[in-house]
Parts: sequence; structure tokens; C-alpha cells
Amino acid sequence: MKLWDKGYDIDRFTEQFTVGRDRELDLMLAHADVLGNLAHLKMLHHIGLMDAADLQSLEKALKEIAKSIDQGDFRIEEGVEDIHSQIELELTRACGEAGKRIHTGRSRNDQVLTDIKLFTRTKLIRLSEQTETLFDLLLQKAEASKEILLPGYTHLQIAMPSSFGMWFGAYAESLADDLLQLRAAYELVDTNPLGSGAGYGSSVPLDRKLTTRLLGFGDLAWNAAYAQMQRGKMEKNVLFALASVASTLGKMAADVCLYSCGNFGFVKLPDRFTTGSSIMPHKKNPDIFELIRARCNRLQSLPGQLALLCANLTSGYFRDMQLTKEIFFPAFQELSDCLTMAVAVLKEMELNREILKNPIYNYLFTVEDVNDLVTAGIPFREAYKTVGLKVQAGAYAGDAERPLHHTHEGSIGNLCLDEIRQKFQRHKWDCSRAINAEKALLQ
Repeated sequence: MKLWDKGYDIDRFTEQFTVGRDRELDLMLAHADVLGNLAHLKMLHHIGLMDAADLQSLEKALKEIAKSIDQGDFRIEEGVEDIHSQIELELTRACGEAGKRIHTGRSRNDQVLTDIKLFTRTKLIRLSEQTETLFDLLLQKAEASKEILLPGYTHLQIAMPSSFGMWFGAYAESLADDLLQLRAAYELVDTNPLGSGAGYGSSVPLDRKLTTRLLGFGDLAWNAAYAQMQRGKMEKNVLFALASVASTLGKMAADVCLYSCGNFGFVKLPDRFTTGSSIMPHKKNPDIFELIRARCNRLQSLPGQLALLCANLTSGYFRDMQLTKEIFFPAFQELSDCLTMAVAVLKEMELNREILKNPIYNYLFTVEDVNDLVTAGIPFREAYKTVGLKVQAGAYAGDAERPLHHTHEGSIGNLCLDEIRQKFQRHKWDCSRAINAEKALLQ
């Protein structure tokens, strides 16, 4: 079954080539398609194009389909082009002629875009929750480890004293900024394209404000042509937000890989989260964080892929957009899995409390000594030269037991964890309207 069927057959390979991976990927849109159909159905009844009996019959059938989707029983049959065709076929089987009326006033273009927005909205809500889980864990770890010193590096050379508290807190604040990106993506997604048709509206007197309320969208995508122009633009900007989280997570994973290796020994990963070697019996490899790093690098490439796919397209719909699904849909699960694994391992990761007792870290305290001389009244350049000459002559001996006086905001003695939490809270958004609207449609 094809929504565009006009009674003629097409070449089999042409069909396979044009359908592509839609039948596989469209199953991810099944729940969203039911929601879009329910809202559209209620709107058609509201404007007098669907009688009460057909409304009741189709609502019941759609809710049965929703149950089969939730139970994992729903399938796209062989010969059926996509999720939209399958659901319309199911409705026609269950409700007869009424099922054929469900597409009134719609194009597959606005139906697909509405589904993708509903799917994306749900996924962004879930990712924001997972981001908050990791954020909370990082802040807890930062508070608990703020007294445990850690070498700071620049250019991979020993630099200045840091702490595990600063390290955990840095990634927590990075996630707070990433949440702002997720919020912006959500607001871009949270506009209703239903009723824009193929990009030029409809002569059917649709009530687009009603479907906006029913689906829990924050606003309309007002201009019908622009509603369709959002396809590609929306996905690209959402992927930028996912890439922002992935950038934070990937950098942290790289740190953990470095810190857990034998030459550093800053952290110890739980045995159950490591893998071994087929030849070296002593190996405990940080494969989880290596894969997080790799997957996050791949996620950061996706906005560029989306941009290239859409780069030379004029306004109006093109079949090129079908390929956005292959880039876009899997990204959510990939980032979600990375967040899940990072939280699981970081909870149990052990910290080395004795790192700075190793004399190789003596040079961490050169700046402390320079600042001590400055505080005693010696000009900075003279103090810098005095300590530098000691280092050059091999006469410098740092003191890991010396007291550290870091008091300004953001330093190891003043991590501002409460302020970082407040920042994260400012970047959260209220998604209750969307959640409640979806529940109401399925009741």
C-alpha cells in the first residue's frame, strides 16, 4: 500500500531504492504517528468533516494500535511503504471507509514532519533527564572530592595544582551549558507544522490552532512554506545540541582513559566495567570510555552530514529529506547509551588520594612559590625569574604538603558548586504541556 498509489506499478528496484530504510526507521515514528492522527481526527470532527460515529470508531482503532506499539507487536507489512501507510491500512481494515478519510487536509509531508517533531520532542525530554542525572552525579562527586588534589596539565605538561572536585565540577558546568543548547533545540522543535500540507496549505478549513493545543505544541509553525522549510533545519540544529553534550562527554571519557592508565593511575575503574586482553593477562582496558569517546566523536560529525545533505536545496520538499532519518534517528539512542554507561561507571570509579606524593609532581607548586614571593612584596617578574632559575638549575623542590590559598570564585578552594547548580536549573524547561497533551490524546 502506498499513500500516493494511482493504479500503476513501478519497477521493483525503483521501489526498493526510493523506499530505502523507511520501513525500518519508520517504526520509531509509530507512536508519534498515532498521536498526530488522533489530533487530526479530532480537528476534522471539529470542522464538520468527520461525523461522531466515525470519530469514535477511528479513535478506538488508533488507541488499539497504540497498545500494540507499546507491547512491541506492531509491524510494517511487506509491500507497505511506510508507517503512515501501515496505520492508514489498519484503520481502513478496522473502520472501513472512515479509515480512508483520515488523510483529509494533509500531505504526507506535514504528517512526516509532525511525527518527527513529536518523536524528537520526546527524545529531547529523555536526554535532558539523563543529562541531569549525570550532572547531579558530577556535583556530588565534586563536593565529596574537593580536598583530593590532582595535577593540572597544559600541553600535556605538568602545570598547577587542581583537584578532583574541580575536575568533576568542570564537566558539571559544561553540561549546564549543554542543557541550554538542548533547550533551544526543544523550543525549535516545539512548533506545530500539521496543516501546512505539502508546504502550501490547504483549501480545507483546517483549525491548526486546535491541533497545536491537542498535541501540546508551544506554538504554530505559522507560514505553511516555512513549516516545510524546517525539515532539515530542525534536525541539524537538534544534532548541534546533541553534539554539544557529546563534546562534553567525549572529552571526559578521554580524561578517564588517560587517568586510568598505569602511567598515571589517578583513577581505578571497577573491574566489571573493564575488558581484558587475549594475550596479556594483566590487562584491564577502559573499553567503555574508549567507545564513549569514539561514539561522541561520531555524534559530533552528524550536524555536518545533515548540513551537506540539505546544502543545495531550494524551498519546497525534496526526497533528499528522506535520508535525514538515517542520520538523525539513531543519534538519540547512541547518546542515551553513552550517558547511561558514563553514569554507571563514574558512580563506582575509585580516586587516588595520594597522587601528589610522587616527586614527579613537584613542579606543580612553582606558581604557588612565585605568588608567595609576590605577596611578600617582590615584583612578579623578579619572583618568576627567581623560581625559574631554581628550576633550570635543578635546585627546585616543591612541597606537596604546603597549604594552598586558592579563594577566588572557581578556584580549587572555592568551587562555586551551588552557583553551577543554579545555572543548570535556569537552563531547564517545563515539558509538562507536551507530556499531558499526549496522555490526554491516548486516554
